[in-house]
Amino acid sequence: MRRRLRPRRGGRALVIGAAALVGLGLASVAVATTGGGDEPTPAAVAIDAQARTEAAERADRAVRESVAPVTPSASPTTPSPSPSRASASPTKQVTTKPKPKPTPKKTNKPASAWVIPMAGAQITSCYGQRWGALHAGIDFALPAGTPIHAAAAGTVVKAGDVGDGYGISVFVDHGNGYLTHYAHQSRTAVGVGAKVKAGQVIGYEGSTGDSTGPHLHFEVHQGAMWNQIDPAPFLRARGIDVAC
Repeated sequence: MRRRLRPRRGGRALVIGAAALVGLGLASVAVATTGGGDEPTPAAVAIDAQARTEAAERADRAVRESVAPVTPSASPTTPSPSPSRASASPTKQVTTKPKPKPTPKKTNKPASAWVIPMAGAQITSCYGQRWGALHAGIDFALPAGTPIHAAAAGTVVKAGDVGDGYGISVFVDHGNGYLTHYAHQSRTAVGVGAKVKAGQVIGYEGSTGDSTGPHLHFEVHQGAMWNQIDPAPFLRARGIDVAC
């Protein structure tokens, strides 16, 4: 009885490798050409070599196709904002010179309606009781001969020695219910009926009449002559402080 020889494992392994490369068609060819003998036939060897070559070419082509050069994608760049174009001709800043402040007009300060009759004098006696009698005025003391000024505008109604210890005096009627009396003068500078202004010189300091030394005895009469009132608050109400 004839025994069938088993094909060698080397030929079978070769056929399996070719089938992996060329597909099922080549595998069937390899199986058909494998004989029952111990050695493969020439046709099988030729087909096997051709299959190897084709498989190698396909494998090489597949590798080349699968490993395609990767073209680096250009990273998107964010366009930077273009600087704004400067104006061709820069705008000129118009500088305006500050307008000079108008020079304030000088206004003549209106003369005060009332003034102190002897500025800078020392007050030696105020209105009130003195030595048991009413001292009815304020005494201003400066060296003898110091000018005496009218306390306000008015008309001279008495000028000269009026007696009763006052010596040489001047009375001025201010036309508003008030009169002023300037006593103990050395001499007068105005006469009865004279119109005088505030601050005008009407006489000079002396010590005539009942006097202990050169001074001006100043009185304010309200409503009628010899109705004396305190001159200090009267003058203070008109902006003159005589420190009494």
